[in-house]
Amino acid sequence: MSPKNLSEELFKPRFKHPETSSLVRRLHHHKPLPIHSALEGDSHAGWYRMINRLLWTWRGLPPQEISEVLARIACSRVEHTDEQLLDTVVGYRGGNWIYEWSKQGALWQQKAAEAATDEEAGQCWLHAANLYGVAGYPHLKGDELAEQAQLLANRAYEQATPRLSGELKELEFAIPGGNPIVGFLHMPPGVSAPYPTVLMCGSLDSLQTDHYRLFHDYLAPRGIAMLTIDMPSVGFSAKWKLTQDASFLHQQVLRQLEHVAWVDHTRVGAFGYRFGANVAVRLAYLEAPRLRAVACLGPVVHSLLCDPVMQDRVPEMYMDVLASRLGMATASDTALRVELNRYSLKLQGLLGRRCPTPMLSGYWPNDLFSPEEESKLVVNSSADGKLMPIAHSPAMLNFDKALRDIVEWLAKRLA
Repeated sequence: MSPKNLSEELFKPRFKHPETSSLVRRLHHHKPLPIHSALEGDSHAGWYRMINRLLWTWRGLPPQEISEVLARIACSRVEHTDEQLLDTVVGYRGGNWIYEWSKQGALWQQKAAEAATDEEAGQCWLHAANLYGVAGYPHLKGDELAEQAQLLANRAYEQATPRLSGELKELEFAIPGGNPIVGFLHMPPGVSAPYPTVLMCGSLDSLQTDHYRLFHDYLAPRGIAMLTIDMPSVGFSAKWKLTQDASFLHQQVLRQLEHVAWVDHTRVGAFGYRFGANVAVRLAYLEAPRLRAVACLGPVVHSLLCDPVMQDRVPEMYMDVLASRLGMATASDTALRVELNRYSLKLQGLLGRRCPTPMLSGYWPNDLFSPEEESKLVVNSSADGKLMPIAHSPAMLNFDKALRDIVEWLAKRLA
């Protein structure tokens, strides 16, 4: 089915789909204070979702466009699941989060069709992919409309990448005991295969289509390829539930890279942020012979998984994402906390033991999701660890510098 037909199908008025905030019904909910986080964005009174302006802008969405879409959502006066929360409009119609961001994506899809050059069309398709990605955010299990938005994001991304610099190959990886998964291998222009490669481990509320700028602006100029796969229970990995063996899918991919002609399997690193860092650090221990280095940003490897006080301070949406990924959409907070304990890499007996893989970890001061001690635990467990503090302000400048420093560190170890 063509992207245009997909879009037309998506935009049919529907009112029976479950609304995102109603999908996780934990038996006890907390009401934390509004917070600001560099990687997660801001929680605002009156919004269910965290508003992640920094990452959305970094990916290429102008702040004015973000504000315009949020204004359309905020102005809606139709039925809401929770009348106190602006982004809980029931039904696929004006004011619904997924509808408004998808509508904006369709505008850029149309601009791509009217573009004068391939490069311009590629940028429009990429812009549309980013908007569709935000439409599906935070990608909760069972969110039918979000799944359609994810499909549109993937289709737009597949239209964008052939028109932009570098080359994209879709790779299918066989996974023992279940469905195969699809990964995107982004290959840099101007250099020959096989490439040193970074395996991207994203957060639990991201898609693999969210990482193009990391490849284009930071990795490709160094001649480094980027391989992305979706986290368990999201996107192309939707049929796989997140388990305590959180790195299972990524391990299967690593083990198959020696059969991928474009990848130099002797020069592979991993980069993970938030819960993706949990996966990356696990790989550092379990797949040390296959990894040259692991870099983390704001890792979630122990504290948030074990500390009820921290869990009560993070926004409701983030706890819902964790519950959704773990298949605990109707569990009590107590049951969820017991299960989350099992995902701590310290309690699993990994972190705290000396790891031969070089590990870097970047952190922001007073990060509610990942305190400084979390990054220290990571780097102190490595035979070659590097701690990287990141200042809060100016946010975009420091985020850009942190990514450049991380990629430089990775490049030296992949040389």
